[in-house]
Amino acid sequence: MKKRINPAAVVARPEADDPYLMLGPRLSENDRYWRWGDDNLFPYALALMSRRSTTHRRIINDKADYISGKGFSFDATRTKLAALVARANGAGESLRQVLNKLAYDKSLFGNAFLEVIADPAHATLSLYHQDASRCRVAKDSAHVLLHHDWASFRASEARTLPLYPQLEPQRDGTLRAMIHYKDYEPMFEHYGVPAYIAGFNVSAIAYKTDRWNISRLDNSFQLSGVMVLDGTADGEEQAERVMRTAEERFAGKPGQVMFVLKDGDEKDHSRFIPIESRNEGDWKSLHDQATSDIVVAHSWFRTLSGLDYAAGFSAERILHEYEVALNTVILGEQDELLEPVRSVIRSLLDEDPSSLQLVNRPPTRSKPVYMMVWEARKADGLDYDPDDERQRRFLSEITKYNVTHID
Repeated sequence: MKKRINPAAVVARPEADDPYLMLGPRLSENDRYWRWGDDNLFPYALALMSRRSTTHRRIINDKADYISGKGFSFDATRTKLAALVARANGAGESLRQVLNKLAYDKSLFGNAFLEVIADPAHATLSLYHQDASRCRVAKDSAHVLLHHDWASFRASEARTLPLYPQLEPQRDGTLRAMIHYKDYEPMFEHYGVPAYIAGFNVSAIAYKTDRWNISRLDNSFQLSGVMVLDGTADGEEQAERVMRTAEERFAGKPGQVMFVLKDGDEKDHSRFIPIESRNEGDWKSLHDQATSDIVVAHSWFRTLSGLDYAAGFSAERILHEYEVALNTVILGEQDELLEPVRSVIRSLLDEDPSSLQLVNRPPTRSKPVYMMVWEARKADGLDYDPDDERQRRFLSEITKYNVTHID
C-alpha cells in the first residue's frame, strides 16, 4: 500500500554534527527570542564538549584565569569603588570573581552576560554574572530572556531584562539591565561565536581517541576478532541466547569479539579468527595533531596550558609565550570586559573608575638584573616608591648573581 506524504511536512534539516549549520540564529516558533543555534541548544553542546575534551577544557580554564588577572589596582580614596571591588554583589563575590566567570563564559561560548542592579539614588550598585547558557536575545534585540531550561521553555517562567544602557524599574524598586558581551563574527548579529569554532571537530577527535584508549584498557588490550563456535541449536532464539551469553562472559566491555554459531559435525571445529590492528601509531599521531590544532584554534599557547614541547620544560619559553599572550589576547579581552563595567560605575554609582586596572602577573618570575626594585614591584602590581633608597637598588644586587655594576 502506498503511503501519502504531505509535502509541507517534509523539512530538510542540517546535519546534527555540523556546528556551522547549527549556529545561525533564527526566530523561535513563538517569535519571542532568537534561537541560539538551529535547535536553540547550541550552548549545551559547547558545554558538553568542554567536559569531554581534556585539553580543550584546560585552555578555557587557563584563559579565564589569565584574563581575570590577579586582582585590581585602584585609587583607595574612592570609597565606593573600593567597596565594589571587595564586594560586587549580595552573594559576597568580589569583582575579580565576577570577572572570572565572565571571562570563562566568553572563552567557552563566545558570549557572556552581566546583570547590573542599581538604586534610583545612585547610592549602591551590584554586579551579577548570569550563566550564558540561560540567556537568549529577545525578538526586539533590546532585551534578554533568562530561563532555567531552554529545552522546555515556558514563557511564564522566563525573566526579561533590557540591554544596557537601557534600565527598567523592577518590583523591588531597583533599576536593572543586562550587559551582553559577544565575540564578533561576520553573518552573526545576535550572538557571538567562540574563537575556537574552527577546532570544534578536533576537540571531538581528542575526546574520541581518549575513549578508544579507555576501551582498549577495559579489554586488557586483547585482540579483536571473530569466534566461530561449532554447535547446534533448536531454533534462532536458542542460538541468540547462546551467543549473547558468550558475549557477556568473554567479549569484554565494550565487546571486542563477535561470536558466530554454526552447525557442525561430530568433530569440534571451533576457532578464533583474530582481526589484527596495526594503526596504534596513527591513533597517537591523530591525538597529538588534534591537541595541537585545539591550541591553535583557541589562539593560545602550549606552555600556558600545561602542554610541553619535545625539548622539555623551559621557564624562559613560558615567560616569552606569556608576554606574547598578554599583548595579543589578554589585554584586549580585559579592556573589552572592563570598559562596560567602568561605564556602569561612572553613570550609576557617580564614581570615577579611571584608576581601576587589572593586575597581571606571569606564571613564573624572571626579571632582568638591570631592573630596579621599585620597577619590579610596579610590574607585579605591588606598592612601590621610586624615592625609597632601598627600592632604588638593582635586582642584581639582591639576587644570587650579586652583580654590583652594570655597564
